[in-house]
Amino acid sequence: MDIRSIRKLIEIVEQSDIAEIEIKEGEHNIRISRSKEQVIVSAPMAAAPAPVAAPAPVTAAPSATAPVAEAASSEANGHKVTSPMVGTFYSAPSPDAGPFVKVGDKVSEGDTLCIIEAMKIMNPIESDKIGTVKQIVAVNGEPVEFGQTLFVIE
Repeated sequence: MDIRSIRKLIEIVEQSDIAEIEIKEGEHNIRISRSKEQVIVSAPMAAAPAPVAAPAPVTAAPSATAPVAEAASSEANGHKVTSPMVGTFYSAPSPDAGPFVKVGDKVSEGDTLCIIEAMKIMNPIESDKIGTVKQIVAVNGEPVEFGQTLFVIE
């Protein structure tokens, strides 16, 4: 399931009276629950015998982005490319390959900047602006949060 499908599911939940939706696609599960304060997206890594053994849900709440916004304000000026999901940031397509972009590289709309691994799916993150990569904020192989600044493009 790609990020566009996940975003569309979130929009459907937000715009309807649906409180929760769960989709199973092959080995992958996604559950989106709605409340007035938060959107919960959980993805069990393996089938669990009881709910106690299931991994904790990943929560993206409006208050969770406040520290990210404060950190982003201390970064370089320019267009900030943020993470559309929680996952692991990878700057290259494989460990032995070079990075997709480096500081100083010119990028066009649609150019792949990095990959974020979420639910064992590699999600390419593309540039939404033409410009020059001024700063790479995320660290290769490290986890990133929803809304966290990954790149600054000028």
